[in-house]
Amino acid sequence: MWATTRTGVTNEVLDTAALISWPIVRLNGCYVIPSQRIELCRIYPEKEIKIDSAELIWIEPDKKSLQSATNLAIETGDMAGLSEIDLGILALSIHLKKTLVTDDYRLQNLAEKASIDWIAVTTDGITEIWNWELKCIACKKISPQPEKPNLKKADWGRCEDCGSELKLKKMK
Repeated sequence: MWATTRTGVTNEVLDTAALISWPIVRLNGCYVIPSQRIELCRIYPEKEIKIDSAELIWIEPDKKSLQSATNLAIETGDMAGLSEIDLGILALSIHLKKTLVTDDYRLQNLAEKASIDWIAVTTDGITEIWNWELKCIACKKISPQPEKPNLKKADWGRCEDCGSELKLKKMK
């Protein structure tokens, strides 16, 4: 499933990297979630006209797919590194059974685990599947995965036992 080149697939689910990088004609007929528009216009306000002129299909994932994506992200340990938008586009890809277009390695990892085809936007993409754990940098205690996306990237909280910082580490 590690596809990194365009193979005639249409109507993919796009992450924000594709909205930023691809020409308008390539965006037509692809799926996105409404919160991506807000994110894109906040980060790159000059892209708003491009997004308005593309024939994108704006849709929210259903609750069942969102729950499936959540369960998978908790299982793999990827939840701690995801945003709400990441989780939403993964769920939409699961819901629609459409290829996910992303440069995000966590999303590629999750798509692979969910048996969802994916293609990269500008990177080569992942070559293996990883699982993650939240580990205390001092006492090495493993903490449970959060049940929802992290609002602050790279801030995973403090250890319940010693109060030291938690880090997301690849499981061995």
